Amino acid sequence: MTDLELLAPARTAEIGIAAIDCGADAVYIAGPSFGARQAAGNSIEDIARLCEYAHRFGVRIYATVNTIVYEEELEEVRSLVHSLAGAGVDALIIQDPAVLKMAREAGIIAHASTQCAIRTPEKARFTESLGYGRLVLERELSLGQIKAIREAVEAELEFFVHGALCVCYSGQCYLSEYLTGRSANRGACAQACRNLYDLEDSNGKTLIKNKALLSLKDYNLLHRLEDLTEAGICSFKIEGRLKSESYVRNVVKAYSEALDALVGRYPDQYRRSSFGRVRGGFSPNLDKTFNRGYTELFLDGKRGQWSSMDAPKSMGEYIGQVARLTRYGFELKPAQPDIRMANGDGLAFVAPNGSVVGFRADVCDGFSIRCKAVEGLKSGLPLYRNISAAFEKALEAQRPERVFPVSVEICIEERLVKAKATAEDGREAVILESILSEAARDPKRMRETVRSQLEKRSGHYVFSVRSLETCETLPFMPTAFLNGIRRSLAEQLDQLPAKALPLMEGKENAAINAPETLDYKANIANSKDRELYASRGCRQMEPAYELSHQFGVELMRSKYCIRHELGLCPKQGKAQKAEPLFLRNGKERLQLTFYCYQCEMTVTGL
Repeated sequence: MTDLELLAPARTAEIGIAAIDCGADAVYIAGPSFGARQAAGNSIEDIARLCEYAHRFGVRIYATVNTIVYEEELEEVRSLVHSLAGAGVDALIIQDPAVLKMAREAGIIAHASTQCAIRTPEKARFTESLGYGRLVLERELSLGQIKAIREAVEAELEFFVHGALCVCYSGQCYLSEYLTGRSANRGACAQACRNLYDLEDSNGKTLIKNKALLSLKDYNLLHRLEDLTEAGICSFKIEGRLKSESYVRNVVKAYSEALDALVGRYPDQYRRSSFGRVRGGFSPNLDKTFNRGYTELFLDGKRGQWSSMDAPKSMGEYIGQVARLTRYGFELKPAQPDIRMANGDGLAFVAPNGSVVGFRADVCDGFSIRCKAVEGLKSGLPLYRNISAAFEKALEAQRPERVFPVSVEICIEERLVKAKATAEDGREAVILESILSEAARDPKRMRETVRSQLEKRSGHYVFSVRSLETCETLPFMPTAFLNGIRRSLAEQLDQLPAKALPLMEGKENAAINAPETLDYKANIANSKDRELYASRGCRQMEPAYELSHQFGVELMRSKYCIRHELGLCPKQGKAQKAEPLFLRNGKERLQLTFYCYQCEMTVTGL
């Protein structure tokens, strides 16, 4: 039996709780520092509160400590790791090997972050040998590459299935540091890949102006979960630790329903890794939430149109064109007759300079839209809806709830009631209650009352009567008495910790050597890193780019290729040779070099 996990992001503990209520099996969240999103920190107290709620359902909490760590920060990180252990986190997501040893000392399982740039079986074997129980793989992999890694290691494999895509291989992007001094490996990425650039050839001729040439569409593998499972993935990760609560709830519920359907098709092969079931709530719709358009990237080993160069921000769903401007706004020519507009809808269009202009529809009367004056809005412009006011209201008003199924066996004798409750995770509670009352006048109705009162909800437990044995002379039992039995069973279950399914623990294997030479892309930032790599046979180590700022080195390497995206790939017969191209943004000029044999593109500073 394979345990399948839906892993949700959380900027705050409240968003984490909302994700759990919508079906997440695990949540990843940052503590107060050293998470790869500086704007998404949380106190240890909030982490502990989230852990307490999550563990009711056997849901796991993973804390991100996935930045590189400088020498003077080692003791601060060690203290943080022990605080997170005390708060009850189930695992740490780590990039810097120095933190791995700290996690082991604190007794916490370690997962290798996607920042570790794991995209080959060789890198996977070495990373696993350090003692990681799970490897978070690069997003740019194909199913075949995932299978090859699965065959090479025993560790659990985690893979992103939804959300924003970095154009660069994770953990090896230095463009933000180069341009702004804000390191992606330190959680301060300036998202330079979403900037507008001009594209020039080697002669300085401008080929394209004002396009987000390095911006990718968002990942969406909702319909590929079975393929990923067959390839060896057990944890399906949603990107978005900076996203809103409504985004997280919508995406988590959509993927939870898809994962439930997968388990339902193969109940003898798969099960969810947490307990409890989602009940009620809104109907998810991924087109209604933040996205730059969707792609499955390289999953099938083929290239497609991956770029969102025309819309680096969320454009949402295409709703039609501006038919004509009016005194108070405009008339919409809808793309489909069944489109319904609502007051407060967020709309957007692409301006001639390539920027995305957003505005609100204040009052909607059919397709007659009243709004404030919007510069650049004119007849014929394609319009998109990036905020659906009606859908956002449904998300807020129709909140799902997470309930814990409990089966109850009841045995009623003339003077005694015995109730045994068994929760979904195997916890048991038993109640023995004496009955000091006369026989029920209507035994059949009394049996119905017993079942109906015990098959109610207490706290987050939902009870169902599996068996009901009664004596011939059934005693009368007030509803308050039966409700008290149900509440007592719930209180007993609450006193017992949920029997969470175990995570895989990592095993260190010192027999696997590191490469003899490691360059700046190994992100070596402290003495503990150097000691570890030296103990594994590495003889020459460069410091991390953030410490050395080497000139003229590769700032990005990507599976994405601008030449292919623009139809200029030599393999497509559109050019004789893939000569370098150049990106210009103001005074900054970057060189694009194309490695056609590997089908990769690099970005280098000039």
